[in-house]
Amino acid sequence: MSVIYIKKDICNGCEICIPSCPFGAIEMQEGVAIITEACTLCGACLEVVCPLVAIVKEEIPKAEEISEAKRMQIDVTTYSGVWVFAEQRKGILQSVTFELIGEGQKLAKTLGEELAAVLLGYQMDSCAEELRYYNLDKIYVVDSPELEHFQDDSYSKSLAQLAKKYKPGIILCGATNIGRSFIPQVAIKLSTGLTADCTGLSIEDTTRDLLQTRPAFGGNIFATIVTRRHRPQIATVRHKVMKQASRSSVKSGEIIKESLPIEFIKNRTKFIKSIEDLEETVNLAEADIIVSGGRGLGDPKYFSLVEDLAKAIRGAVGASRAAVDAGWISYAHQVGQTGKTVCPKVYVACGISGAIQHLVGMQSSEIIIAINKDPDAPIFKIATYGVVGNLHEILPALTKRILSH
Repeated sequence: MSVIYIKKDICNGCEICIPSCPFGAIEMQEGVAIITEACTLCGACLEVVCPLVAIVKEEIPKAEEISEAKRMQIDVTTYSGVWVFAEQRKGILQSVTFELIGEGQKLAKTLGEELAAVLLGYQMDSCAEELRYYNLDKIYVVDSPELEHFQDDSYSKSLAQLAKKYKPGIILCGATNIGRSFIPQVAIKLSTGLTADCTGLSIEDTTRDLLQTRPAFGGNIFATIVTRRHRPQIATVRHKVMKQASRSSVKSGEIIKESLPIEFIKNRTKFIKSIEDLEETVNLAEADIIVSGGRGLGDPKYFSLVEDLAKAIRGAVGASRAAVDAGWISYAHQVGQTGKTVCPKVYVACGISGAIQHLVGMQSSEIIIAINKDPDAPIFKIATYGVVGNLHEILPALTKRILSH
């Protein structure tokens, strides 16, 4: 651990250092300065030019910390390969799986290592065969009635057990409701790190470590995170950020069926039923066209204008966080950093100013159409087309024109 202290035999009590501490942790005692328990180790006092160089910072490792560090040390060279968690729902592979495979192919090629998918579920033969069209080296399948419905318990134990057996260097998972729910438990079980909501992945040239880039502070900055001393390196990747892998015309890859002991797949909870969001007629994350509404609509009743336009162009209905927080529409429709990340062919923003939290979730859309009465709204800076005007007049007219053709 680190410690900052003042050498009593050197300090002459000049008090130059006292104003430097923002926490008031330096006091005078018996004619010399001392650092109290209020010290946060910020190091501000170290920047003061002490005429006698009496302020010192030292690293004093504890015996138990050294022991723990040694216990946790692993040989990272014994881990190899890139794994992709193949997410499926009701026996249907989700598109995020193919995005992960596409990114995994790049990483595996750079490393010169194998690319594999991990498939968990029940009666997964058709899903496993479909994965063979995506140029994977191996497909690990755990097929059990206990895994028919997603549950944190069984999925996290199963994936962790496979990782312990085969020791992959990298595990990628979608930052979906399923991925965000169980993959942190996998990281804990494997005593490794996890970088969530990544928007960029690459391999560091010198170390061959995975560089995991994610937005921070509402997307104002991007942080690149590296797992140096632990394996596997685990990252969740935002849906609709990476390009999907191309489907090959021929099958390849070996299917490896794993049978795990019941304690690894048995759930402590019982699945009763899944309730679908009846309002969401089109899957927002998968939609090619999205029409979103914000607080600029003025009243929740005007979301009907957004819904009418969405129906006319066969799109999905989205919303800004402000509209959701106001209770105008359910969270299932929220687009943004704390909602869903989308990448449709066309995104229509109605009455949305363009806060950075919202832009992070939709700025990769192919075409962005912004409708807002404020010509200085930030949304216009990223819009492909902008319409300045009263959306209560524009939306009905646009819907009517589309329906007439």
